[in-house]
Amino acid sequence: MTIQEVIQRLQDGNERFIADKLEGKLQDNGRRQDLTSGQSPYAIILSCADSRVVPELAFDAGLGELFVIRVAGNIANSSSIASIEYAVAHLGTSVIVVLGHQSCGAVTAAVNGGDNGYNLNHLLSHITPAVVAAGSGAAVNDVVKKNAELTAEELKTRSGIIKDAADSGRLQIVPAYYNLDSGKVDFLS
Repeated sequence: MTIQEVIQRLQDGNERFIADKLEGKLQDNGRRQDLTSGQSPYAIILSCADSRVVPELAFDAGLGELFVIRVAGNIANSSSIASIEYAVAHLGTSVIVVLGHQSCGAVTAAVNGGDNGYNLNHLLSHITPAVVAAGSGAAVNDVVKKNAELTAEELKTRSGIIKDAADSGRLQIVPAYYNLDSGKVDFLS
């Protein structure tokens, strides 16, 4: 599939999800058996770990179709970047979606500030640039969108593998926003 066909496939799957018309294909024993010899996902989704955001459902995808990395705040840390690099370099995946979502708890914590303990403070430090870029008093959902946009850019600046694939036209990185109330995914670029 071309990059545009992949994005259209994601949008079409999301439309089915919104309409409560999931096809639920590629989720049976035959598909599991097909995948024992390898995988070739058509998209990488860097998503928040929030239990209300399930990329495979939101895009009506089956087994082996999406390479999903989930971490609170959909941040680009060394582990999430390395996972994405694997899919780009070894699986040939051509689209990365950085999927933020409405009312993100991690972004809310970053906006509110304060001491959340060593580990959570470290995670939230990845979101701080979006808080600053969105400006003082920005709504949480505006910061969520800014965080998805900045994370999409950060993937290229922190990874030669991702940058080379994007610069050569073999890869497109798309920030997106999941609306909890409707299930709609807004592609931000």
